Amino acid sequence: MASQIPYLDVQNLTKRFGAQVLFDNISFSIAEGQKVGLVARNGTGKSTLMSVLMDKEGHESGDIIYRRDLKVGYLEQSPQFDPEESVLQACFNHEDDPEKVLKAKQILTQLHITNLDQPMGQLSGGQQKRVALANVLITEPDFLMLDEPTNHLDLEMIEWLEGYLNRGNKTIFMVTHDRFFLDKVCNTILELDDRTIYTYRGNYAYYLEKRQERMDNLRAEIQHSKNLYRRELDWMRRQPQARGHKARYREDAFYELEKVAKQRIEDRQVRLKASTVYIGSKIFECQYVSKAFDDRGQKKVILDNFYYNFARFEKMGIVGNNGTGKSTFIKMLLGEVQPDSGKFDIGETVRFGYFSQEGLKFREDQKVIDVITEIADYIDLGGGKHMTASQFLQFFLFTPEEQHNYVYKLSGGEKRKLYLCTVLMRNPNFLVLDEPTNDLDIQTLQVLEEYLQDFAGCVIVVSHDRYFMDKVVDHLLVFKGEGEIQDFPGNYTQYREWSRMQAKDEAEQAKPAKNGNATAENDGAGTAKRDANFENKRKMSYKEKREYEQLTQEIDALTEEQKKLEEELCSGNLSVEELTEKSKRLPEIKDELDEKEMRWLELAEML
Repeated sequence: MASQIPYLDVQNLTKRFGAQVLFDNISFSIAEGQKVGLVARNGTGKSTLMSVLMDKEGHESGDIIYRRDLKVGYLEQSPQFDPEESVLQACFNHEDDPEKVLKAKQILTQLHITNLDQPMGQLSGGQQKRVALANVLITEPDFLMLDEPTNHLDLEMIEWLEGYLNRGNKTIFMVTHDRFFLDKVCNTILELDDRTIYTYRGNYAYYLEKRQERMDNLRAEIQHSKNLYRRELDWMRRQPQARGHKARYREDAFYELEKVAKQRIEDRQVRLKASTVYIGSKIFECQYVSKAFDDRGQKKVILDNFYYNFARFEKMGIVGNNGTGKSTFIKMLLGEVQPDSGKFDIGETVRFGYFSQEGLKFREDQKVIDVITEIADYIDLGGGKHMTASQFLQFFLFTPEEQHNYVYKLSGGEKRKLYLCTVLMRNPNFLVLDEPTNDLDIQTLQVLEEYLQDFAGCVIVVSHDRYFMDKVVDHLLVFKGEGEIQDFPGNYTQYREWSRMQAKDEAEQAKPAKNGNATAENDGAGTAKRDANFENKRKMSYKEKREYEQLTQEIDALTEEQKKLEEELCSGNLSVEELTEKSKRLPEIKDELDEKEMRWLELAEML
């Protein structure tokens, strides 16, 4: 049966990078309808595995089998374009198919790319990533391979992509560090750990739960093996050199036991308390600052007479669409860009630690540990305690062996992690982090979250990572464009919920009266307005009343079915066939609910 043949079947795949084995004899398959996320530490081969699967890199052994006649769409982590070609040419490699052009315009418009004749060299990194994404989606592939799809996308675009991938029965294999995205999109998680693949048939939350169970079981097995190993080691020492068959069998078992007993699990039992810092009561005051740029002949306003007084110990997030001025605001705070008017008044005790999107250029022939000890040999933890540079690196998941690697051997994510360590090692009391989550693995993000939660200074974070923002910040500046900035006292999830409620209220208030009369004046008297609208509504017919009652029952039934189906998909107990079938049904339920709820709301207006 063709439908039972997996889209991708990987058997006994091995890949080395020099003397390092990235993955060893791994096997997994992806069936139609599965949305698979791959997670692993930086430097363990996530992007390499993606490149091997796409035949952009070779491998030592194993088989990679795609289903025949399968159309695969591949989004690279850092797509490359000819800077001279237009957006349209970049999408179709100079093809001029009217239907494709129309589809391109539709998708690019949804991704906020409207000038199809603009040269690619004039686009920002985020805009180029959107063009690459559109290039993949336009072809309507059967199977999507996405390498860090949310990198360089703003929050609005990430939420759009999330919705797009959840519509229909799409089959996806992705590498991403975005935990919120993984949780919302994926129904299967693959973990690459210690050169081995582990499969979890559920979303990211399910993976966290089951991974913890796996690690607890592994710890228990290692402890049991260590106890047994000590007894067997004593037996080995007492045995003569010449051993019988039974003794040799026991000796072989001893060496297998030794492998298990000497396994190491990277497990930090304590949180690192951030280094001792002092910061005065005055932090900074943004005094009626204005800033605008000339954007191809048009004035682009970033700040318009903006005032803000930053509080001591505040941890603020900055969010907004690309191009609204988030990074410019940070550069003005740091003195790298001057405002047109107004000023930033910085407190005397403030010492900034700045982590930029651009990163830091390292000497490739330098060792990791030497990069850090050039800054300091240790950091002061207070109370007479200190942490050495090596211990600090180990806390951020550089093993003692990795600390003596040369920089040129590090992956892109490992270099970003090392850059982060150089910022923190300087002992700042005000951290300014511009997209710190890009290219960092999930384990490092968890370490950084803990560090920032305990940090005794001030923090500003610009990030598209919703999970990270919810963990770290308690306050938002929302850059809306054209100089409009909203001050919101909460985290990102709370802001999105508030925004949805506001949009719903505004939509309700904007609805015209049913008989064509003008709506009530917007004078703040919401109750009076609702009363006025009520008077203008026509009454339900008998047929519409029956339809309304029927819809109520159907919506309740579909909601219950959706809840049950989501629980089954996250249970980890389904076969591949059941997972495929139920994955098909879930988007159908969502579409039916949307349609029925829309009609239900129309009828409810007549009640």
